[in-house]
Amino acid sequence: EVQLQASGGGLVQAGGSLRLSCAASGFTFDDYAIGWFRQAPGKEREGVSCISSSDGRTYYADSVKGRFAISSDNAKNTAYLQMNSLKPEDTAVYYCAANLVAYYSGRYYCRYGMDYWGKGTLVTVSS
Repeated sequence: EVQLQASGGGLVQAGGSLRLSCAASGFTFDDYAIGWFRQAPGKEREGVSCISSSDGRTYYADSVKGRFAISSDNAKNTAYLQMNSLKPEDTAVYYCAANLVAYYSGRYYCRYGMDYWGKGTLVTVSS
């Protein structure tokens, strides 16, 4: 059974940093796509950052470029989202998601979503 567990959210002041973790089980980081999405109250879900083994490239939404970084530790089956220079508009519930087989690019998955989703973790950035 595929499970994704996101953690690391919390309350932080603007300009601060947080690192989200996504512990995965039921599959290995081999041929995969994994990403982070967020949804703020009253807004549509947004693909924040996705990576796909299909092309090895990483996609970032324009709103987070230069501030967020996605990474993975294959030995731990864990993905991370390092978030720096946080802004109040980054406040949202953040979800990690994965595809067990990566057919498409990270950009594609961030736009259209993935097959497996974890429960979200709330990030609140105060001004």
